[in-house]
Amino acid sequence: MIDHEHNTASNRIISDPNVLGGRPCILGTRIPVAVIMDSLAEGLTPAQIIDHFPPLTENDVRAAVAYSAPRQ
Repeated sequence: MIDHEHNTASNRIISDPNVLGGRPCILGTRIPVAVIMDSLAEGLTPAQIIDHFPPLTENDVRAAVAYSAPRQ
């Protein structure tokens, strides 16, 4: 069984010590996962987040959520 959510997150989220001090961010951007999660927590929709951060896609937002989800 393939874990599509984890696969999406692992392909789109990077942690590079040379980018934002190693904080997890969306590949090809300097947008931290925490900013996406904070925006969702504040009630913004994925479309509103993408409007605020045009380099993002819906898949990036999904990847941030999957990355942030507790692992069992």
